[in-house]
Amino acid sequence: MSTPPRVPLVAVKLTPVGRVGTYLLADQRAQPPLTGDRVIVQTEGGPAVGTVVRGIPQLDARRRPADDSPQRVVRVATKEDIVARLTHQHREQEAYRVALLKIRERSLGMKLSRVEQAFDGSKLVFYFTADGRVDFRELVRELAAEFRTRIEMRQIGVRDEAKMYGGYGTCGRPLCCTTFLQTFEPVSIKMAKQQGLSLNPSKLSGLCGRLKCCLRYELPNAKGVAHGGCGSEGGCDNPSGCGSGGGCGSDGCGSGGCGSCAH
Repeated sequence: MSTPPRVPLVAVKLTPVGRVGTYLLADQRAQPPLTGDRVIVQTEGGPAVGTVVRGIPQLDARRRPADDSPQRVVRVATKEDIVARLTHQHREQEAYRVALLKIRERSLGMKLSRVEQAFDGSKLVFYFTADGRVDFRELVRELAAEFRTRIEMRQIGVRDEAKMYGGYGTCGRPLCCTTFLQTFEPVSIKMAKQQGLSLNPSKLSGLCGRLKCCLRYELPNAKGVAHGGCGSEGGCDNPSGCGSGGGCGSDGCGSGGCGSCAH
């Protein structure tokens, strides 16, 4: 009995900054979209417009969603879809401007980071950072009356904000959180001491103002190999675990690590 063919994968970026997502092709009989095509994808949060980018076949097995995952490429975007997305972007900019004015009027202790509108127009999502809890109930009521749609306020951390904006680290590479890191692992100053690095906070901090994520996954392994990531003789000494980005050293990717760095 022959095994059924696996569903083709498509690499898609939803925003100019951020990680590449892997999506299943909804119609297996359809011709896979080409690199650069705009497509409509189904995500856990609903439909969205993305751009097809070149994938990495060697990472397909690791990045493949479950067969029952909602992450699927529905179809190639039409001209109407692209125009609708441009309209949404203009509305997002207007919503950001209005919300920023209202936040300043009320002297709320929050920093507005970004506004996103759902592709189906059902809601506006406002992302913000704050040191503590913020009472934004009155703000939500006014925004809902202004834009006549459902309003969601989501508080994020400063690391999430840096991931959302993107940028380049002191190493000259794009931020790890926008390229291959999937989760934010705890980082401590002890990790810098173990690597014999200068304890100057300005050199150990990333664009988010927190300790750099690479301080964790570039820890030497148990055998003292710098940027060891995964040991070469069985077992994994990377504190973040195998496949979590070990092995991106100062001399380039693949310096004795897992080979999972996506630079």
